[in-house]
Amino acid sequence: MTLAIKLAIIAALILSIFIPFGYFLHGERTKKRYKRSIAFNAFFFFGIIVIAGVMMFVTNPVQAAQAGSDAGMATGFGYLAAALSTGLSCVGGGIAVASAASAALGAISEDPSALGKSLIFVGLAEGVCLYGLIISFMIIGKLG
Repeated sequence: MTLAIKLAIIAALILSIFIPFGYFLHGERTKKRYKRSIAFNAFFFFGIIVIAGVMMFVTNPVQAAQAGSDAGMATGFGYLAAALSTGLSCVGGGIAVASAASAALGAISEDPSALGKSLIFVGLAEGVCLYGLIISFMIIGKLG
């Protein structure tokens, strides 16, 4: 892909995010208008992602054939593993923080001296996200 095509895809992705919410914010804020802006956002955002993916695989077939399919496949799976380790650890950490923080707020409202104890559990739940991020950096370091 040329630089102009990459910049056009980036601009289209940014516009697919800002235009629907600008539409929602400048008008009357109703539930129907919100649903319409979310649908517009999802349709164009994922449509642009599909088009970019197709363009990425269609262009430069000679370069892909010279690179060797085994090394490319292993590298691709490595990047997928890095993305999944970060994503899944952050989703799990978010769920853990949500439950631990709400329980901590309830405990603090009844007994303010429980603040230190409850913050430890919230911090442990946030640590799960950081461990996933560190693992993904280690995977990417082995690939590069």
